[in-house]
Amino acid sequence: MDIEAIKGDITRLKVDAIVNAANSRLLGGGGVDGAIHRAAGPELLEACRTIGGCPTGEVRVTSGFMLPASYLFHAVGPVWRGGESGEQELLASCYIQALAEAQRLNIKSIAFPCISTGVYGFPKKLAAEIAVSVVRKKLSSNTSLKQLIFVCFEDEDLRLYRALLQ
Repeated sequence: MDIEAIKGDITRLKVDAIVNAANSRLLGGGGVDGAIHRAAGPELLEACRTIGGCPTGEVRVTSGFMLPASYLFHAVGPVWRGGESGEQELLASCYIQALAEAQRLNIKSIAFPCISTGVYGFPKKLAAEIAVSVVRKKLSSNTSLKQLIFVCFEDEDLRLYRALLQ
């Protein structure tokens, strides 16, 4: 299993599934979510409207539409409220559920953004520790995945993920 961290544009990756750091309405927004909605095309918004939203900590699946990826996994991460509102468990759940969907769909390659660390304010180091820890634990039971990429937008995130993956 190949796990790596790169800096780049998640919407351009040729992987089986891209994880979207979505909001609970699934109707697009800023950051990664907005970029994914723009790159996937208007059909994504229509598909998300039929889903009817997604609770925090859960994942919903759509086609990738105009993206190079076949699937989009919409993971709704928690807004950071100081750490006493179950934020860590909700963030871990996003990764657990995305990996479960990858197994169910026999996905070979998946790309994750840094979930909840933008406008949702989750501390970057803690979010990276949760992501890497969950992924390492869950990959032992996932026999389909061959490649997992953490796609970072900022240099700080890239440094954190690369240090944790060493």
